[in-house]
Amino acid sequence: MFEYMEKMKGQMDRLEQVNSENLQATSKLIGDTLINDKIIHILGTGHSHMIGLELFIRAGGLANVNAILDSTVLTADGAIRSSKLERVSGIADILWEEQNIAKDDLVMVISNSGRNALPIEFAMRAKKEGHTVIALTSLEQSKQYPSRHSSGKKLYEIGDIVLDNCVPSGDGLLEIEGIQTGAPSTVSGITLLHTAVTEGMKIAAKHGVKLPVYTSQNIDGYSNSELYEKYSGRIKHM
Repeated sequence: MFEYMEKMKGQMDRLEQVNSENLQATSKLIGDTLINDKIIHILGTGHSHMIGLELFIRAGGLANVNAILDSTVLTADGAIRSSKLERVSGIADILWEEQNIAKDDLVMVISNSGRNALPIEFAMRAKKEGHTVIALTSLEQSKQYPSRHSSGKKLYEIGDIVLDNCVPSGDGLLEIEGIQTGAPSTVSGITLLHTAVTEGMKIAAKHGVKLPVYTSQNIDGYSNSELYEKYSGRIKHM
């Protein structure tokens, strides 16, 4: 038996039990973006950016996804630098204004702790601009520690819908020699979003929508050029 795999099986069960109602609501919103030809914008900071990246321009994935991949939210230019920038107020507005976020587009913000300035302010800006915000966070960890933002708020207090990744404080499922390890947050977040996206696709398909889904670039006989052209200019990092 591999302990991490066993713990992740239980984690999957918790995700479904805890998030069933909010997953349905998120799926409905994603279905609406497809029906109304809107974009899903996803911001994740630190390792949370990988969850948005998982949905962005990938085989079998939706084409109407804009993952916000600015260097300030990635670890590519330095993990410590990225961690510090996440706490700086004012960056969220700069990132927001560099995207092409249109009326009725859907905004998702991902942060395990939900306590730092960048994800909080991005969610606040989205709400100010009239967008529905889906927050993906760890309620256990977020409720345990104070906000680092001047408002005193945390991400889960701003989102219209909150998806709980059910991750324990410290982001580890295992303990080895007294050390917490075996992070579940990325797998849990990706599972939640793939669930919501595929259910949203089913909703749109029932409305007769031709689903904008990328095919693998490594399978001969298929091309994504039509989707690239359709979403060019609407998705920053295409």
